[in-house]
Amino acid sequence: MFKNVCIAGAGKSGKAAAALLIRNGAGVTIFDQNKELDTEAVRKDIEGGEKVDFMLGDMDDEFIKGLSLFVISPGIPCDADFVNKVRGNNIPIWGEIELAYYFSKGTIAAITGTNGKTTTTTLVGEIFKAYKDDSIVVGNIGIPFTEYADRCNEGMLVAAEISSFQLETVHTFRPHVSAILNLTPDHLNRHYTFDNYARVKFDISMNQTEDDYAVLNYDDSEVRARENLIKNAKIIYFSRKEELQEGVFVKDGKVVVREKGNDIEILSLKDVKILGDHNVENVLAAVAITHYMGIPADIIEKVITAFQGVEHRIEYVRTLNGVKYYNDSKGTNPDAAIKGIKAMPGPTYLIGGGYDKKSEFDEWIEAFDGKVKALVLLGATKDKIAETARRLGFNDIVMVADLKEAVAYCAEHAKDGDNVLLSPACASWDMFKSYEQRGELFKEYVNEL
Repeated sequence: MFKNVCIAGAGKSGKAAAALLIRNGAGVTIFDQNKELDTEAVRKDIEGGEKVDFMLGDMDDEFIKGLSLFVISPGIPCDADFVNKVRGNNIPIWGEIELAYYFSKGTIAAITGTNGKTTTTTLVGEIFKAYKDDSIVVGNIGIPFTEYADRCNEGMLVAAEISSFQLETVHTFRPHVSAILNLTPDHLNRHYTFDNYARVKFDISMNQTEDDYAVLNYDDSEVRARENLIKNAKIIYFSRKEELQEGVFVKDGKVVVREKGNDIEILSLKDVKILGDHNVENVLAAVAITHYMGIPADIIEKVITAFQGVEHRIEYVRTLNGVKYYNDSKGTNPDAAIKGIKAMPGPTYLIGGGYDKKSEFDEWIEAFDGKVKALVLLGATKDKIAETARRLGFNDIVMVADLKEAVAYCAEHAKDGDNVLLSPACASWDMFKSYEQRGELFKEYVNEL
């Protein structure tokens, strides 16, 4: 199977996949369409990189025919011309998650959804580590699963954040607990339709058996409407709004697990430190996931009540002249950004705009609800967002050239008691390498004020 493997993409995911395969005796060629790729620099970043071959530019037909496996990085569309060429030669096409799963012996909790994945996965990972200190947190969260897969023994617990891009290339991947947190339109430039996107998300459960669990958001109508896509796993619902006959919900200010008629009280919501209704949902999901992964209630409660949140997600930066600054750079789609503005405690200067993922911004603008004093826009989508805002009657709009100018404008105009929130509702790739870089620069500019 692994005699001659081609990996498409020389980024973090591709490098980790190459190292995993080399450790396990495979012949590895990295393919990249960039003819100017610095191959020696890539080799230096790979354990055993001296054994890697490269093919740059175009892919040779004879080379394809000699492959035993083709591994694509998540950022590469499955319908790219060269991927279709490989598919036409009946070569197996795997992604990072499928490759990692092949080698891993750990017990996996896999988390997907449009929003909340990183917070929930981080929280689940912290609970796992409190229970077993060799547990790992991997996937779309920034640490390739392939980096650790062949070092996972049967007793290890794995918390994996899984994106829709990664789910496009799973075949046998089977988590013990899967979770779909919510569904709103996202990445339609890649998936084309919302139904395609939603179906790919539900592929997280496609290989689960009746011995496994699928955790779903009862309050999300799009998730509930598709529960029939869960074929074999036992469905466990969580709800912020309803008392469930079975599942995880809020009752009298407490998070409760109801199982076979018995209520298990896990924690009090007043002890949770992370802001917003969306974070209550993240907590409920984390409770459901970890409970059905076999973690005792006292450990779940201790970790969640100590949890301070994740970087770049409604992250408090500083207070200056009575103005509070928050970094929500991970608000990369309108629904995530809605949660950001709803979490603000008062009048807010909102910084938005970025790479165009073909999103619509109406619901985001409508969620301002009198709270936004000015919408400060930058990036590729600024004109599209401004047009939507004006159509909906919101006219307090400021256009800026870059993030530094946005911060300066907000600092000049915000008054004591106001908030400044970076919550772009867009990806970062038009002006930044990643949402992390965007968030770091925001914090840097704010701390320079």
